Amino acid sequence: MRRVLLVSILVVAPAGSAAAQFELTVPRIMRGPETVGREPVRIGWSPDAQWIYFSWLPPGTEWKETLKPYKVRAQAGATPVRMSPAEADSVAPLMAAGSYSADRKRRVVSVRGDLYIVELPGGAVRRLTATSGVNEVNPRFDQQGRRVIFQRENNIFALDIVQGGVQQLTDLRPGPAPEDSSLTQGQRGFLEREQRALLGAIADRRWRDSVDKSERAQRNASAPKPVYLARGEQLATLDPSPTGTAVLLIAETPATDRRIAVVPSYVTITGYTEDIPARSKVGDAPTRQRVGMLTVATGAVTWISKLPGDSGGVFGGVGSMGWNDAGTSVLVRAVTRDYNVDRLLRIDADSARTRELYALRDSAWVGGACQQCGGWLAGSQGIWFVSEEDGYAQLYTMDADGGSKRQRTRGKWEVQGAELTSDRTQWLLHTSEVSPFERHAYLLPVAESVGGSGAVSSRLTSDVGGHTVVLAPDGKLLADVFSTANRPPELFLQVIKGGARGQLTTSPTAEWLSHKWIKPEIISIPASDGVQVPARIYRPADVGAEANGAAVIFVHGAGYLHNVHNFWSSYFREYQFHHLLASKGFVVLDVDYRGSAGYGRDWRTAIYRWMGGRDLQDQVDAVRYLQQNFAINPERVGIYGGSYGGFITLMALFTEPKWFGAGAALRPVTDWAYYNHGYTADILNEPQDDSTAYRKSSPIYFAEGLEDPLLILHGMVDVNVHYQDVVRLSQRLIELGKTDWWVASYPVEDHGFVRPDSWTDEYRRILELFLTRLKPK
Repeated sequence: MRRVLLVSILVVAPAGSAAAQFELTVPRIMRGPETVGREPVRIGWSPDAQWIYFSWLPPGTEWKETLKPYKVRAQAGATPVRMSPAEADSVAPLMAAGSYSADRKRRVVSVRGDLYIVELPGGAVRRLTATSGVNEVNPRFDQQGRRVIFQRENNIFALDIVQGGVQQLTDLRPGPAPEDSSLTQGQRGFLEREQRALLGAIADRRWRDSVDKSERAQRNASAPKPVYLARGEQLATLDPSPTGTAVLLIAETPATDRRIAVVPSYVTITGYTEDIPARSKVGDAPTRQRVGMLTVATGAVTWISKLPGDSGGVFGGVGSMGWNDAGTSVLVRAVTRDYNVDRLLRIDADSARTRELYALRDSAWVGGACQQCGGWLAGSQGIWFVSEEDGYAQLYTMDADGGSKRQRTRGKWEVQGAELTSDRTQWLLHTSEVSPFERHAYLLPVAESVGGSGAVSSRLTSDVGGHTVVLAPDGKLLADVFSTANRPPELFLQVIKGGARGQLTTSPTAEWLSHKWIKPEIISIPASDGVQVPARIYRPADVGAEANGAAVIFVHGAGYLHNVHNFWSSYFREYQFHHLLASKGFVVLDVDYRGSAGYGRDWRTAIYRWMGGRDLQDQVDAVRYLQQNFAINPERVGIYGGSYGGFITLMALFTEPKWFGAGAALRPVTDWAYYNHGYTADILNEPQDDSTAYRKSSPIYFAEGLEDPLLILHGMVDVNVHYQDVVRLSQRLIELGKTDWWVASYPVEDHGFVRPDSWTDEYRRILELFLTRLKPK
């Protein structure tokens, strides 16, 4: 066997040359991916484990360029090679995720709407379909491996890969069903009866029609029976069993009185203002769902009249988690509309009997890391899932009847990702077991050890930072997208046994790498309720500067997001901007306030029914920390952030003005009753039912408290947090007679800005605000 020797690759400038020094300015920082590079994504292996495929761009590529397909040999010192479009098309089936045959020797995949079979381990590809105008998706082998069962548009088909031929298994049609013309009543019915009685030609025609109908029925005896949905109903899920004998249906009916907000776009090719359909607002008329089991042999659908926790067919979410190997039962996850209960249900194919296997109840709302992780184990071993039952997202198993529940991982840390390996004998886990500030990969055997004690996981990664691992098909190598706090994610190759690893990509420019980027220290801030709150700190001394007596607090967005860690931040522009602030003398704090991800259920739900409560107090406590440790006056502390961070900034200046001196709110939510349902309803309930939660959580109700300079920045085509939020708040501030506030509008930007000139203008204004209004020395 050929030995693979892996060595670390150092990026050095050619002899006799020196990389240009990175200019730490707002315009240079906001070039974004042109300087820090693009993370390798969509990592895939060739079946023979000789090649790694991924999407990427080399250093210095223009910001607006899209990712391109690359490949690299799985060996030390290999150089990534860009694939041609033709080569990328040819290897696409090898990279695509799909379903394995029972003997694990073939995988069926869907690529650009066509089906392919990949022979393993050699990687020979066989194309099954070549259609235009329709897509074949969600393919899987049947139990015998003779047929591929797949979805085309809104129906299920089976392709015989041995003898050829495609059979349609379902005939689902939009509703309502056509009316029977023989039941015509009233005046029209009277005329028809008269025609039949008076005219022999009509009688002969009716006889011919009856004969033709009978002959058609005989010809179509093997065709699936048509099933009509209700009026206005749409199919959300079609999940066929591996036997091809049953199909799980999940249908949705949007409310007829539901109203969709529109976002005006002013800068258009036509020169006319165009409306962009966006979304409804929280608490608006909900979509109703129903679940059914279709028997393929008869075409009959058994609609399940009531799922456990059903409230008139309205759920927070219903979804399939797959069929067992025998094809006798399907696992369904259903979250109640109040988001207080998350259930795992087993629905049997033969009777549509529904059994609750597991239920997690939460007085706030169910959620957490890896919430969608779960499914069936191989054979008759039962099911697996991730739950916050003990306060942290951990892995559990139980049998198919809901008994013998076992907790397979345990600790005050979280399972952040979980999937079964291709042979279904192990889980590949990504967890924070080592530290809430690191992410590592593990393999955990499904089989319990002798004596009933839990199986021991094996840790695959060791370097401090964040790891995202993709295993090679042979189980001997792994591809690891790894980053540290001061280096963006790069693709590494590692031998599983022995751990030798080598770097395969270099994404930033040499100029960017030449700068002395720090690894911010992670500190603990004592909160007023006795909790230690993690934060990253950037001190002027860390970058060789002198303190100016002022500070800035950054508030990350999304609410439920993890940003204080020892690996690369998705806020890479802000990471560099904090270096700039520190170089000008500011102490910068980046806080993982209550509501952030990575610290368990109690941390996540501490904002229930009051966003801008405990999460804001953590920012106030950060100011106290600055006051006590750096003698910084609160009036010389600025605060800024985007989205949820912009919301917290508004709440800080409106409700705690004595603790802050200025703020910049980027694309902020100003009134939670105007945000979407999926994010807001679980935290604040619905506005018509819990107006108190919305009133105390929405900045617009506290605008009279503004005392300090406020800069608001918002994209005008934001389909997430609508520009309307800023317009309404502006009117409120005008009516209150407030001064010393500004709005900067960005006509072509959505929620996440993309143009470097927009980023530059935005952060130039933020820097000027802090330099001029916090009165730094």
